[in-house]
Amino acid sequence: MPLDVDPPAPPELEFVDPNEYEDATVADGPDVDYRREELQGFLEDGAWEEAFDRWRADADVTEREFAIATDLDLFAAFDFFWDDFADRVGYHAPGIPEDWQEREYHPELDSWGTVSSINAGLTELGQLVCEHLKDEYIDWEAEYEPPEDLPDF
Repeated sequence: MPLDVDPPAPPELEFVDPNEYEDATVADGPDVDYRREELQGFLEDGAWEEAFDRWRADADVTEREFAIATDLDLFAAFDFFWDDFADRVGYHAPGIPEDWQEREYHPELDSWGTVSSINAGLTELGQLVCEHLKDEYIDWEAEYEPPEDLPDF
């Protein structure tokens, strides 16, 4: 059954080195362009809402879990960036930390099952947004050129 909720506003992308995230490794350097301004424009021009609509059609997140994620402002904490080396859109999905019980993170959080469902749902949304951006919005090519002396396998 589809999730009957309105899409939250798209996240506002800020400069963060993606290598600071535990779940991302991206080529970096002084001239790396993560193309966040362009990605932000795509998100605001409909990519976020379109991907969200696809996600909520099959999401394994309940409306209660969605409300918790919304209360915690987790949708605003997504980050998307261009990974030129891999010719893809990379992302960092926010999540509820492992110490949620000790921190009394949210009054409606009552089980690891709820936490896992929310975190998995956010990861699925992030992946869908990346795929949608790449398939429907991005028309640029990766600028990375591998060295010519790479061995053939």
